[in-house]
Amino acid sequence: DPNDLKNFRPVSNLSFMSKITEKVVLQQLLAYLTEQRLICPSQSAYRPHHSTETALLKITNDILLALDSGNVSLLTLLDLSAAFDTIDHCILLDRLQHMYGISGTALSWFSSYLTNRTQSVIVNDHISQVSSLSYGVPQGSVLGPILFILYTKPLSDLIQCHSIESQSFADDTQLQVSVPPSNIQSAISSLETCLSDIQTWMLENKLKLNNDKTEALLLRSSSKSFSVSKPTTISVCGCEISFSSSARNLGFYIGGDMSMELHIKNVC
Repeated sequence: DPNDLKNFRPVSNLSFMSKITEKVVLQQLLAYLTEQRLICPSQSAYRPHHSTETALLKITNDILLALDSGNVSLLTLLDLSAAFDTIDHCILLDRLQHMYGISGTALSWFSSYLTNRTQSVIVNDHISQVSSLSYGVPQGSVLGPILFILYTKPLSDLIQCHSIESQSFADDTQLQVSVPPSNIQSAISSLETCLSDIQTWMLENKLKLNNDKTEALLLRSSSKSFSVSKPTTISVCGCEISFSSSARNLGFYIGGDMSMELHIKNVC
């Protein structure tokens, strides 16, 4: 919605030479990360042979298998607020060194790449004062996206500790847990505990969940009745979020019974 100022992001106006240099670095970095298997396996963004399609296939297949087994699935769609703009440079450089083994001249290059950046805003003929950018990776840059997914890799490990499946595309994270209908309340409790730990990790890493865009769905087969009391809300970081009857996930419309009817209708 162009009338909502929260939807606007400052995009860096980078020079041609800057983008060429970043492209060369990205090719070397991706080759190294792929060879050493250092990219988070549940992350589908900004890596070869992965896309929104692979992220959707994985989570949809898991849910359909669960429904075929008579289980119900809880799906929570998380979104971050201005995720690329709040990355802490010190934390990022520390992760590049100790999690990914980048050191020496290469680490110094990344430090130089991140620091001494500024921004200003031009509206018609008026220009704002120049502000120093102490946080974040440049919006619209070549390297910014891959640096973001390297920064957030520990989040996947945290979610796995709660025995909850996850799949991500950049800052869009899907949490999914499937259980028999009789265990739905305990599954909700486990998911809420996981979400609380995610919130704590986010705060420690200068990131923030966007509760306005966080959605939860309770998915079940339309051919099976719900034998227990059906829950209506889930607590996400202190906010009660009602289960939606449908949601748009990475461009794909999901209905509560996982049929394709809703998506086909919206596409048509």
